Amino acid sequence: MSDTLTELTIEAMGAAGDGIARLPGGADCFVVGALPGERVRARPLPGRAVPAEAVTRPSPERVAPPCTHFGACGGCALQHWAEAPCADWKRARLAEALARAGAPDAPVAPLRLSPPGTRRRADLALRRGPGGVAVGFHARGDVAVVDLAECHVLDPRLVALLPPLRAALRGLAALRREGSAVLNLLETGPDLLLRTDGVLDAAGRAALAAFAAAHGLPRVAWARGSGAPEVAAQHGPALIRFAGVPVSPPPGAFLQATPEGEAAIVEAVLAALPERLPARARIAELYAGVGTLSFPLAARARIAAFEGAAEAVAALSAAARQAGARVEAARRDLARQPLLPKELAPFAAVVLDPPFAGAAEQVGLIARARVPLVVYVSCNPAALARDARALLGAGYRVRQAVPVDQFRWSTHLESVIAFGL
Repeated sequence: MSDTLTELTIEAMGAAGDGIARLPGGADCFVVGALPGERVRARPLPGRAVPAEAVTRPSPERVAPPCTHFGACGGCALQHWAEAPCADWKRARLAEALARAGAPDAPVAPLRLSPPGTRRRADLALRRGPGGVAVGFHARGDVAVVDLAECHVLDPRLVALLPPLRAALRGLAALRREGSAVLNLLETGPDLLLRTDGVLDAAGRAALAAFAAAHGLPRVAWARGSGAPEVAAQHGPALIRFAGVPVSPPPGAFLQATPEGEAAIVEAVLAALPERLPARARIAELYAGVGTLSFPLAARARIAAFEGAAEAVAALSAAARQAGARVEAARRDLARQPLLPKELAPFAAVVLDPPFAGAAEQVGLIARARVPLVVYVSCNPAALARDARALLGAGYRVRQAVPVDQFRWSTHLESVIAFGL
């Protein structure tokens, strides 16, 4: 890092939530904690993020962060930015991604923002140290674990579990040095998947069962490292509902982060579909998970749901069978075996919710199949820009684009984009 303390003007906000200043030589400097329009003092290093050592002219958009962990915890990057300009910036990220793809005039709706204290899923890091067990998120840009005393993003019911979970882990021999705890807040209570670096013995199982009983957890699952989970304790059903259909998700299953975010995504997906489809119309749903979109979509048409995780397919199939829903689930690794144009051609629409890396090969095949309607649920504007370029190049046009922010105060952005021929 440069030893020269330099006064900089922040011109824009970068994708990682750092302010961007232009250095005299033309290179960009990224300043952690700075906002557009501010004057700050920092020791610049071209192309690298450096801390603001002083803010000499603060932005009127700067606000007091609500959380004492802000700045150290890597979970939030934007608590110091007022809600309205932050929302405008996130909406602009979607517009910019579509413009890069070739749709500069795409109709982008206002941002759908989840309230604080509504996140129902947490992937927590665990670290045993001399003072006990730290339970929290990783520090910004570091492997250190910030031991959470509060969190303004998580549902308060999950925050309330942190102290008793920390106490239970303190005496758990299976946690030697580090692990993780995935908490999903289901309708029947918090569901815990614990991963440790040691073996869970009988005493550990008994301790986890007692913890679950005392704090209303219907199920606790455990795995060593990245191994397959097994149920360590179960006191009742672990259930969540999608469009009224009860689903028993596997431990650690992917869920949309907030109920409000899920509702916004479902609403946007359904709004992209015609009000009426032919009686025998079918929709292909790719990366279906445990049915977040499958069951709402089944009210419009028959659904062929494709998912790579065997446990998710089993949960989705069982729920569809019990509910008599028009959903047929199939296991398919779409990264290794994407659906081919001849397989896609019979469908009236394709709905896909790919992972962070996107679905470049699969989207190319969808474009070749000329499916009339493609609804893409994105969690990564960069991957979206790349994948949208393939669809736009094949003659598709953006019919609607809805940005959804269910990771408040982070730089993450989800969106639902409808492409039609």
